[in-house]
Amino acid sequence: MGLRATPSGFGARLRSIFGGGAPATEATWDEVEEVLIAADVGATTTLELVDAARERFRADRGRSGDDARRALATEIRDRLARVRSGSFELGEAPSVILFVGVNGTGKTTTIAKLANRLIAEGKTLTLAAADTFRAAAIEQLRIWGEQLGVPVVAQRAGADPGAVAFDAVSAAESRGLDAVLVDTAGRLQNKQQLMDELAKIRRVIERRLPGQPRHVILVLDATTGQNGLVQAEAFSREAGVTGIVLTKLDGSAKGGVALAAADRLGVPILFAGVGEEIDALAPFDPEAYVEWLFAE
Repeated sequence: MGLRATPSGFGARLRSIFGGGAPATEATWDEVEEVLIAADVGATTTLELVDAARERFRADRGRSGDDARRALATEIRDRLARVRSGSFELGEAPSVILFVGVNGTGKTTTIAKLANRLIAEGKTLTLAAADTFRAAAIEQLRIWGEQLGVPVVAQRAGADPGAVAFDAVSAAESRGLDAVLVDTAGRLQNKQQLMDELAKIRRVIERRLPGQPRHVILVLDATTGQNGLVQAEAFSREAGVTGIVLTKLDGSAKGGVALAAADRLGVPILFAGVGEEIDALAPFDPEAYVEWLFAE
């Protein structure tokens, strides 16, 4: 996925526990728990994960640190695969993709990156600037639209975001486009107002096109750890999140947030943002993620 192991990262600390060829003991598993919690996997997920890995280790008659590492790696991979992480299908045209998340996570840039991927696959699409709370967000999406050569449906700052989404869906249907990517606000005067607005946008889209939005993608900054997960749970409850894009995963020493997000929200991690470039959005691969964690 373009991830590089870091000397001080999550994986380095796990490698130090399992390395050296020494037998794995209960103390080994205690250390693993500490590392996972420090890496923002979260207490509940950590305890469940370590218990499952320990049982696998015993069932396989494991003895060494390498055996313990394999058991833990398998459990991590299985948990991510269980929610179908990395699996993304656009769906029947026009497929509506609603992007949610707090400001500062890279949401608008992620929309541009996914648009770029879809265009490369030969898909036709439009962008909807439904974050009308910030004039800068509208302008940013317009700039991306110009660079990518795709139309952007927008109104003035302060306009009804539901109306923007409605117009974009109508335009996509009339033009026979494959997808509509809808930006939304990440901050309003208060959290409840924000959540109410997101719910309204969803209802407007569904009334215009039953069965849509096909995807509600939460953009989550990997460096925010447990604070980000608290926000993620709120978005998941109110907006019906169906998948996650993790941004800044390449720069996070606390890479365990990927596992925590998938486990706590029960939805797949679809993509990982691994750089600033327009093509720096990789499908999330559980196998590659585990290799990154335990890379030498």
